[in-house]
Amino acid sequence: MELYVSEFSKYVIALLITLYTYECFAVFRYDEEEQRNGIYTRQNLLMFALHFSCFLVICFETGDITYLFFYAFQQIVLYAVIVLYRMLYPGSNRLVVNNMCMLLAIGFCILTRLDMNKAIKQFIIASGSLVIALVIPFFIHKFKFLKKLKWVYVLVGIAALSVVMILGQTTYGSKLSYSIAGITFQPSEFVKILFVFYVASALYESSGFFEVFTTAVAAGAHVIVLVISKDLGSALIFFIVYVLMVFVATKNYFYLLAGILGGSGAAYIAYRVFTHVQVRVQAWRDPWSVIDSAGYQITQSLFAISSGGWFGLGLCKGTPEAIPFVEADFIFSAIAEEFGILFAVCLILICVSCFIMFMNISVRLNDKFYQLTAFGLGVTYIFQVFLTIGGGTKFIPLTGVTLPFISYGGSSVLTTLVMFAVIEGLYMIRLDEKEQMRLARVEKAKKKKKRSAPKRRLQRISEAAWEENEGTDTEYPAGDMIEDEE
Repeated sequence: MELYVSEFSKYVIALLITLYTYECFAVFRYDEEEQRNGIYTRQNLLMFALHFSCFLVICFETGDITYLFFYAFQQIVLYAVIVLYRMLYPGSNRLVVNNMCMLLAIGFCILTRLDMNKAIKQFIIASGSLVIALVIPFFIHKFKFLKKLKWVYVLVGIAALSVVMILGQTTYGSKLSYSIAGITFQPSEFVKILFVFYVASALYESSGFFEVFTTAVAAGAHVIVLVISKDLGSALIFFIVYVLMVFVATKNYFYLLAGILGGSGAAYIAYRVFTHVQVRVQAWRDPWSVIDSAGYQITQSLFAISSGGWFGLGLCKGTPEAIPFVEADFIFSAIAEEFGILFAVCLILICVSCFIMFMNISVRLNDKFYQLTAFGLGVTYIFQVFLTIGGGTKFIPLTGVTLPFISYGGSSVLTTLVMFAVIEGLYMIRLDEKEQMRLARVEKAKKKKKRSAPKRRLQRISEAAWEENEGTDTEYPAGDMIEDEE
């Protein structure tokens, strides 16, 4: 019985994720949220069915029915988030909410299979973070002074990173986090959002050479602190986000070219200076030559991905625990092994659909500050996805960043939820701008109609007079017509 359930479930889960992914892109056929309601409803049903199927398989494979209680708590939280967003923010973008919940559900499923204790901890952190994420769109929508806090963003960001550089805990040669009252924080995750707000606030009014230069100094300060802390993955994200935001703000290809050349030179210097970078590059170039040391993680990751096939081995049927730190850096490999390549590709496409919606919101905003903010958050999100999946599949050297919503890590989950909540606030601002434009067109049409009314009355009087006199040359004093108008 267990064998049949496990085998059949692989195809059911693959079908559900495929249909959900199709709906993610079907959304873009329509411009108005009201036209997408049917798609969003189907997405919710597919998400809940997939979530239930995964936990049902885990229960069958482990023989432990208590997993269903954990599933029930997750289902309640995810359903509550969907309903509360619709109640509190009727104009919210439901694709962003649905994808957020779907990715969280996938993360809960794979973490439960890998490590129940870590899955519970992740669920508790995510639940608390969702409460915070529910109020953020209100602040983004209502507080217009956020664009005036340029120096607050940069000072708080550099200070937070500097604390880690001085007092942070060293993990495998890098200072990434510090603890307060037993709770571990990774400030670089939160500073990503502050950094995007800083660049947007610095360039939205003017994007001349002086503004670009000052933001380059501030961005360089962020990156230097991260490099000294040896958090090179975060430093790379900050750099790429800065270069692309400057390019979008200025439309100057010289800045883009300078960024590419500068980044290439910095990467070469990092390779020469940092030993652990050389180790990671060696593991990327030829992991088989160092399979017993630096190449062990990536080779095990490649074994896991290749063994999964199109539909995977099935939940609890693979050996993802053979990959060190699989729940953080290599969780995509675990998904590919047990859920299959088809599921993994659909997961990537869901992330891409989030990015496309972020860009869609960005290009439709009129206020340049909000436009740059949406663009910067979108680039931050998708580039982190690229670094994680690219590193785990040997497409690029491993950087050590987490897969948003799915990898184990409280700071990453909280930061990504905040990021998605900010996007929701920006989407509501876009709706306000759209409504204001509509009202402006209506007012313009009324004024135009009012101005043309006297001319139409004069024309009617002339036509009536002509008909009455049958085309005679009878003259009508202009004063009479003016009096009639009054």
